[in-house]
Amino acid sequence: MNLEWHWPWACVIGLVVAIVLIAAWQLVGMRRPDKSPQIPVFDLDEDLNAEHVGELFRQWRVLNRVAVVVLALALLVSLATVSRPSTVDEADERASNRDIVLCLDVSPSMLSYDHEVLASYQRLVSNFKGERIGLSLFNSTSRTLFPLTDDYQLVSGQLKNASDILASISSQDKIDNTDPRTLQKFSDLIEGTQNRKDKTSLIGDGLVSCAAMLPGFTFGSTNRSKDDAGKASIVLATDNFSGKSTYTLGSALDLTHKAGIVVDGLYAGPESSENDRTTIEMKRDITSHGGSYFSVHSGKPIENLVQTIEKRKNRDENRIRKAALVDAPGWWTLALALLAVIWISLAWRLKR
Repeated sequence: MNLEWHWPWACVIGLVVAIVLIAAWQLVGMRRPDKSPQIPVFDLDEDLNAEHVGELFRQWRVLNRVAVVVLALALLVSLATVSRPSTVDEADERASNRDIVLCLDVSPSMLSYDHEVLASYQRLVSNFKGERIGLSLFNSTSRTLFPLTDDYQLVSGQLKNASDILASISSQDKIDNTDPRTLQKFSDLIEGTQNRKDKTSLIGDGLVSCAAMLPGFTFGSTNRSKDDAGKASIVLATDNFSGKSTYTLGSALDLTHKAGIVVDGLYAGPESSENDRTTIEMKRDITSHGGSYFSVHSGKPIENLVQTIEKRKNRDENRIRKAALVDAPGWWTLALALLAVIWISLAWRLKR
């Protein structure tokens, strides 16, 4: 169990004050003039020459020194207690892991890139430890391929299977030469993502559907608690060719931002369209809402995305760790009580 001090400065201040008071007391004692009357007194050394009396005096001196040591230890333990010894609540620490939803556009314009994105998602997941991962596919409507889970074997298997299927139809030539069985697998994979006629690639609606996979978020509302805020993120992969949807990308990002969900964007469209106005707007919308933007055509998009998520995770866990500190004065209080009892016993014996 790691021990931390909530108010470490209190111990330092207490020690400084104690040292100043002791030094002042000693200084005053040294400067005080001896105004006692000069009268004849008996010599103490002669009185202590007796064996029994001498033994009692030696015991008194030893007990007196022990009492001073015990009193000093009690002062130190008191200062340590004032500094609020604390430990981290392990239950809160274990609950600090993040939820990450992978949100993939499977509209026709994205089919030539989707298998690459899923392969990138596999590399992304291989860097995670403890996070819950979910995957949603969207076109005009959305479909959950697998819900939030920390079963990475299942996640990797589902991503590889979907990547293999989409790779087999990533171009018109491959579609022409694909066997009926593979086409059926593709149809099963995207089933439920095209339930609105004459609608395609509704990015804003797809993002809101992905956000709905996270606990506490509902359509048109942001009911996530403050404790959940900042613990969830979405990785949105799209070519940004959007149809007319209920939610625009900007309004969908407004909802996720209010719910404390960070959306990172992965542009997976043609490289020739990276400088288009709509693509620049996508980047601006995502970054202005606290997310990061990457392109599959850049040097190392997945590595950069992993680093971004890890930095965010470490920052959030550090905040949660500080919030999870609980006072643990138990042993310190017991030690102080024990020292107090010992000192009282010594003081009583010295008085006798």
